[in-house]
Amino acid sequence: MSFTIEVTEQQIRREKDKARELRKSRWWQNIVAKGVCHWCGGSFPKEELTMDHVVPITRGGLSSRGNLVPACKECNSRKKYLLPMEWEEYLNSVKDEK
Repeated sequence: MSFTIEVTEQQIRREKDKARELRKSRWWQNIVAKGVCHWCGGSFPKEELTMDHVVPITRGGLSSRGNLVPACKECNSRKKYLLPMEWEEYLNSVKDEK
């Protein structure tokens, strides 16, 4: 199952700009200070955590507190543009291969 939505380059740029500003906020600094990846639960130095959109910008997600989570670089790179249920399916398929 896949969900798509039309998102303009202007919308993407605006949301990326908002995310850049939120990265500077005390709210975000407090979240990454915990040092935990939202997706794998691993512990990382705050410098190694990235800001991930639960619903990716390219899929209509916003740069808002309810849609942003800390992710390790590996999880963020692998998740890419996937929605949470698609990411879960991916993780299950990888687990089944092992």
